[in-house]
Order: sequence, then structure tokens, then C-alpha cells
Amino acid sequence: MESSSTTPDDAALVLDAAEASRDQLAGRLEVPPFFFTSIGAAIAVQITSAAIGIANQNARGVLLVVAGAAVFALTAALQLARFRRRNGVWLAGLASRVVLGTATTASTVYLAAMAAAVWAAFSAAWWFVVVASVVGGVGYALCGRRWLRIYRGDPEAHGQPGSRALLALVVLAALTALVALVIQR
Repeated sequence: MESSSTTPDDAALVLDAAEASRDQLAGRLEVPPFFFTSIGAAIAVQITSAAIGIANQNARGVLLVVAGAAVFALTAALQLARFRRRNGVWLAGLASRVVLGTATTASTVYLAAMAAAVWAAFSAAWWFVVVASVVGGVGYALCGRRWLRIYRGDPEAHGQPGSRALLALVVLAALTALVALVIQR
């Protein structure tokens, strides 16, 4: 009877081949046309609708907040499906850090734009709501492009999805704010 045990050298070769394959795949990833543009536009719509909805503090405002979130969710799902169809892979870091904005820079850009837009909406500076939203959407899209470029350079270090706990906390905070908005009307 022959033994078919794997030696440490065999395992190291397999691991090296897997890492090389991952690095090659990262270099070949193609983003569908208008991927970042549509994500940025959806973020701009979401920020605008949320700012106006929060400032209105009525049932229509709540519907506007929900509609903006739905536009973003639909756009995100569509773009992630297009990415998977084009590349044949699901990239958790892309979904988390780029689309959902858990990358530090994307989160910062989003929060700053949202704060500026909400402030402008409460001040009835509607033109500034639009400016803040567009700046937020463009910044969000640029952060996504930057993340992909960095990921291609070092997929091992940058391929992990964002913290699930942080994402859950953000979703909980958003839902709490929505409930507070409904109660206040």
C-alpha cells in the first residue's frame, strides 16, 4: 500500500500557485461600463432625497427617504450583478468597500456630503443640497475607483470585506433615524 501524504513543500507549491492565480485574476478584473458613474449618481440621488425628506419631517419626507434608498439599493444590486456576469466572480471587498461604502474614505465623503445636504435642506438652501449631493456622489465614485486600483496592486491585503459589525451598526443607525423621523411627524 502506497502512502499519498502531502509534504510541506507540496503544500507550499499549491499555495504559491493559488496566490499567483488570485493576483492574475485581480489584474484582469473588468468593471462594467458606467459602474462607478451609476453608483455615484445613485448616491447623489439618495443623499438629495434623504436630506429633503429629513428636512420635511412628514409622511412625504419619509417616502422620499425610502425612495432614495430604494434607488441606491436597486442600482447597487444591478451593478454587482453586472460585475459578476462580466468577471465570473463575486468580489466581497468590492461589494462592501466600494458599493456599500465601508472604506474609510468613502464613508467620510458620504457622511460629509449628507451632513452638508441635510444642513442645507433645513436652511432651505436647495441649490446647496444639490451641490453637496453631487459632490458626495462624485467623491464616492472616485473612492471606488481608488479602492479598485489599490486592490489590483495587493489583492490579499485589500480584498477583505468591511466589518460586518460596522455595517450592521450603520444600518441600525439609519433604521433608528427613520423610525425617529416617522415618530416625530
